[in-house]
Amino acid sequence: MPRIPLTWLAEHTELTAGASAQQVATDLSRVGLEEEAIFGAQVSGPLVVGRVLELVKEPQKNGKTINWVRVDVGPEHNEDADNPKDPQPGEERPSRGIICGAHNFVEGDLVVVSLPGTVLPGDFAIAARRTYGHTSDGMICSGDELGLGEDPSGEDGIIVLGRGHAEGLTGEPGDDAIALLGLADEVVEVNVTPDRGYCFSMRGVAREYSHATGASFTDPVTSVDVPQAEAGGVAVQLRDQAPLREVAGCSRFVALEVRDVDPAAQTPRWMARRLTLAGMRPISLIVDVTNYVMLDLGQPLHAYDADKVVAPIVVRRARQGEKLTTLDDVTRTLDPEDLLITDSDGGEGARILGIAGVMGGESTEVSAATTNIVLEAATFHSISVARSARRHRLPSEASKRFERGVDPQLPLAAAYRAAQLIVEFGGGEIATSITDEGGVPGPAAPISLPLGDAERVVGIAYTPEQVRGSLENIGCVVEDETGGGGEGTLAVTPPTWRPDLTIREDLIEEIARLVGYETIPSILPTAPGGRGLTRAQRARRDANRALAEAGLIEVTSYPFVGEGIFDALRYETGDARREAVRLLNPLADDEPLMRTSLLQTLLPVARRNLGRGEESVEIFQLGTASRSRGEGLRSPVPAAAQRPTDAELEEVLAALPVQTRTLAAVVGGASGPDSWQGEVAPWGWADAFELARRTAAAVGAALEVRQVEHAPFHPGRAGELRVLTTDGESTVIGHAGELHPAVVKEFGLPARTSAFELDLEALIAAAPAVVTATPVPTYPVAKEDFAFVVDQDVPAAAVEAAIIVGIGDLAENVHLFDVFTGEQIGEGKKSLAFAVRLRSTEGTLSAEQIGEARKRCIAAVDAAVGGVLRA
Repeated sequence: MPRIPLTWLAEHTELTAGASAQQVATDLSRVGLEEEAIFGAQVSGPLVVGRVLELVKEPQKNGKTINWVRVDVGPEHNEDADNPKDPQPGEERPSRGIICGAHNFVEGDLVVVSLPGTVLPGDFAIAARRTYGHTSDGMICSGDELGLGEDPSGEDGIIVLGRGHAEGLTGEPGDDAIALLGLADEVVEVNVTPDRGYCFSMRGVAREYSHATGASFTDPVTSVDVPQAEAGGVAVQLRDQAPLREVAGCSRFVALEVRDVDPAAQTPRWMARRLTLAGMRPISLIVDVTNYVMLDLGQPLHAYDADKVVAPIVVRRARQGEKLTTLDDVTRTLDPEDLLITDSDGGEGARILGIAGVMGGESTEVSAATTNIVLEAATFHSISVARSARRHRLPSEASKRFERGVDPQLPLAAAYRAAQLIVEFGGGEIATSITDEGGVPGPAAPISLPLGDAERVVGIAYTPEQVRGSLENIGCVVEDETGGGGEGTLAVTPPTWRPDLTIREDLIEEIARLVGYETIPSILPTAPGGRGLTRAQRARRDANRALAEAGLIEVTSYPFVGEGIFDALRYETGDARREAVRLLNPLADDEPLMRTSLLQTLLPVARRNLGRGEESVEIFQLGTASRSRGEGLRSPVPAAAQRPTDAELEEVLAALPVQTRTLAAVVGGASGPDSWQGEVAPWGWADAFELARRTAAAVGAALEVRQVEHAPFHPGRAGELRVLTTDGESTVIGHAGELHPAVVKEFGLPARTSAFELDLEALIAAAPAVVTATPVPTYPVAKEDFAFVVDQDVPAAAVEAAIIVGIGDLAENVHLFDVFTGEQIGEGKKSLAFAVRLRSTEGTLSAEQIGEARKRCIAAVDAAVGGVLRA
């Protein structure tokens, strides 16, 4: 997001009288440049020029020496000599007494003084205060304190007019230092959409401001005097043998030499100030000039130390395994798609000078000893630059511009502009020969635009003058079409700085933008009658609501995991949940995989909450789990220029992971707050099963539980959750139970923490689409209890099913209320006790009917599972 100092903007367009940053931001928003932030003047209040009259050095007990200074700050601001606030060193005269710890000034110097009432950057208010035995009636300021950054001369201490930050500046005591140092600049930060990369420059924003206000615009490129150059400059070879999408990575490369530059030359104060306001740190004259021209014109530049470059310069693709240490001191392994700048003929021993359009390398960077430089100004393919910047996580000011498209007409003018500034402030000589390899692409094919299309698309009438004028204002060449387009059709050729204009709808958008979005009426469409939520949507909301009503809190976790999570959850070697999808460009290097189970990310959330002071955990999440379709399977990336073919789409779909919506919950610790009645019971494995059943009931399905061993659960306190599908088959949709003690320890969870996870889509599919209403019973219920002795491995659900089948329609409710094992039952046996409620819809049940139902029940359990009624 570029920052636009108003004084810089005013060099290219005429700002309205008294224009404030807020007004400029409003004007720019009318043409689609949204305001991001406004930075007002950094200093306010009485900041003035002062002359040092007297200076007394006073050693302190702490070993420091401070200066007790009398400063003449002008008749308007000086203290009355007849009534001084503090004893003065030397002769009594109108002045201010100020304590200062810097030592880079002497009597007679002109300095910058912030008087009481001044507010410096950082909302730092200045006031008179007692210190070191004196009343300091203001402050003598340094460049850092005024937001000017480090002194270009490298000298520490306060600002002295005529040196460093204030080189070439002078004044009289009492003069306004805010205006003198340019501290009244206001800055507007705008948000630039990806299709308008030309607005990453003062040139582009000034053009848009002229569109918004009608102010005159002066293209700074026209002021660059590019002399007739001779051939024979630095040799450059463009050797892109593997262009992306059949587009060469570099279409033009300009190289211009500047020799005998003074390495000690300083960046002029005004340029350093502008760079600071624009959000860049001044570094050195050569680097600052390249950055300044880039911000001004929009053409990224790079400067090489000419004495370190071995011609020819070669632009080529990287070779497998090549490495480069970039200017940020990071060594990067390059990809064959990376476009590189190399030297020494590009052979095996060639040095890599940088990643084209992204960042240069250390080997040829300019330094404090550089006297001869080679300026590079090139046109790089936007896709190539964008991929390299993202691949290496290396966004730069250059890549921001190249990946959005840079005017191919700019390289030569930008290189000469930078060379002229370097010579102006650093001496030296521009070489008479220049390299301009490649060339400027020919004009784009004209776009046919019928005059009436703008009205047809936008919905309001535009006059022919508005259509033609808007397109000409943005730099298009507009002609009447003569090749069969018919009367009233324009042939529009976009300017070179607008690569985003490719179809007629793009042109219509520009017309609507420049005429004014406010002229387009806001008409809300009439919403069609809907059918409400789908069955699946209702079911998902019901499931979430059921857990929330049970006291659980819904959370969200990112679906990315590291490879160590599978071992932490004790998955077996061949477990299908290890078949995770690997991301080519993960957000974090230590989490390159997509989760295959919701518990893989829910358990770390539980650990984080406990680490932040929670004493128990009761959380749930509805999210997706992904499974890979095959090891090493990689989805292709079709070109965005046209619709993928059916074969390409099938290949993409075949590589997509299998995803399902999963619902999981984790509960552990106390199930509620303590009270006068004592401690509450902790969450346990039975609660996990109950929560799963509660979820299924909310959806309209019933769960069957069977004991199994399944990681990450405790081998003896876990079970699989089953449902009956529409074809009558029982299928596993999840698991519940107490977590394995090793897993509990791994994640730092409360003892005996429990969880469940189920496939919510499968659960919804198993639920009936229509729930049949049950009439309210009018006859009394009969209660019977049964305890059956069965084999240890017989599921309680199987016994329950037999009871229901045996009793038939009279069975209103069957509930397991006790499980007993022991010597009385016999080895390998268990007793299951059920409470059964009987009711008839035809009348009150008689003793005979109840007795017959008991007989049928006992016989059915015996026949189904071999169960014997316990005496």
